[in-house]
Amino acid sequence: MTGARRTTMPSPRPSSPPMDKSSQPLPRFLLRLLLLSFLLQVAAIGITHQYRTRTQDDHFGFGWEMGRVARSIALGEGFSNPYGGHTGPSAWEPPLYPYLMAAVFKLFGIYTYASAWALLTMNCAFSALTCIPIFLIARKLFDLRIATWSAWIWSLLPYEWYWAIHWIWDTTFTPLILALLFLLALELALDSSRWSGRRGWIAFGVLWGIAALANPSLLSFLPFCGLWIWWRRHHRAAPSLAGVVLSSLIFFAVLSPWLLRNYEVFGRFVFIRDDFGLQFRLGNSNGAGGMLMAYFQPNLNKLEFEKFQRMGELAYAAECKRIAFDWIRENPGRFAIVSLKRFFYYWNGVPKPTSSRSPFDFRTSLFLASSILAIWGVIRAVRQKVPGAWLFAGLVLTYPTTYYFVFPHARYRHPIEPELLIMAVFLISQIRTNRALPLATAEARNLS
Repeated sequence: MTGARRTTMPSPRPSSPPMDKSSQPLPRFLLRLLLLSFLLQVAAIGITHQYRTRTQDDHFGFGWEMGRVARSIALGEGFSNPYGGHTGPSAWEPPLYPYLMAAVFKLFGIYTYASAWALLTMNCAFSALTCIPIFLIARKLFDLRIATWSAWIWSLLPYEWYWAIHWIWDTTFTPLILALLFLLALELALDSSRWSGRRGWIAFGVLWGIAALANPSLLSFLPFCGLWIWWRRHHRAAPSLAGVVLSSLIFFAVLSPWLLRNYEVFGRFVFIRDDFGLQFRLGNSNGAGGMLMAYFQPNLNKLEFEKFQRMGELAYAAECKRIAFDWIRENPGRFAIVSLKRFFYYWNGVPKPTSSRSPFDFRTSLFLASSILAIWGVIRAVRQKVPGAWLFAGLVLTYPTTYYFVFPHARYRHPIEPELLIMAVFLISQIRTNRALPLATAEARNLS
């Protein structure tokens, strides 16, 4: 009878796991998983014929504005003409991905199947590689089980493949770079590892510079990320000032060639890209209902394109911004309601146009369920005082904010998908542990 009382029961995961996991080597299964994910995604490109991009509107669906700019670069016209024609030098898109596309166009031809294959294959590589920082983040903060499940789900879930095999854009590079930044922030804030000193601060500045040149929207997370690192280092008496200065200098050094180019081209300071006015109008003007009003885009609206061509890029963007703000001043209540709908659509998924009259669309139920699981996981991690939990919370609170006031799209959640996935897996693991505890307790009582 006394021996039965010694029956082992599962114990809750400790809230503060040891922080020496960064020196552990990558398990071999992770590299095999990476290769498997990459091959499956490339095979999906061929099976679903995603390399056969749309030819309508002179191949505009091949990379959209980025594809147009890449074509101009490949033709020797420079970074220009985001909607075709000859509209002059541009900063309509951030430079990194258009230059990558232009290099592919130079090698494989402009708007060819070979170029589509090359770009989509690179997307698959970025997507597959993201499983590595996902695994390392989850292993660092939780345990090997959560890390393994997170990596497997990311690598083999077809939903995660969609943007890699379907969308010629920076959509798979951005999650990779943000996951690497997230991992590096944890190293700087929580550890005394080789990445918590000068090497880490240098990498932090370089990676944030690359991230900004790929997708400036990521910068909405930078202030919180930096302050969180400083706060955590302050609590463990680690110096930060010299590292912050070094990282900031490197960050602006990475950006400076593009910023100088913009000043030389436009005769004024333009921070990375200048299309915010149009993006703001596409969500805030007559007819606003919380979703993209694509019919105002110059590629779909001949009058808007003529205005873009006649006024020039900067003046056109300023005019669009003025129209949007005039509408907001005249309709403050409507703007508030529309912004709340955008908040819902960001986490629920944007409904199909046929269901736009209803705030609910059951076809997006899985998207909403994943959002709820992830946010619930963040809240649980914060309540359990998991190291790094507030970094997850800060990402969820800051990164989507821009889209609440512009317009939502399913791909706008994808950059933070790796972190959301980790939090969802963490939550599910906690639920399973909590269910196992009373069962084990009851079993022990019966044995006694």
